[in-house]
Amino acid sequence: MHELGIVFHIVKAVEETALENKAKKVGRVVLQIGEVSTIIPSYLEDCFKWKCSKSELMDGCDLVIETIPAVTFCEDCKETYKTVEHGKICPYCGSGNTYLVQGNEHLIKEIEVV
Repeated sequence: MHELGIVFHIVKAVEETALENKAKKVGRVVLQIGEVSTIIPSYLEDCFKWKCSKSELMDGCDLVIETIPAVTFCEDCKETYKTVEHGKICPYCGSGNTYLVQGNEHLIKEIEVV
């Protein structure tokens, strides 16, 4: 379960940012997760709740998850397409000369303090 490790990094980054800005309590974190990132949102939510309960600054913090769509680029025809629907083969020209442009990342989008 790599979600626990990811949560540790997220909470650490949020706590550091909150403390730098002299916040007393974090109320909500908005996290963007790539559609093909292999992160399981329900596992991440459970780990996040547990980790936040161990932190006075983060205890009771809500987690909002937004999905970043997976997009692939074709080097041959220069088109982009939805990765999940079509996989590695370009639906426009049939080429396999493609690469993922977005959808494998995770980002802290917002931190809301109380």
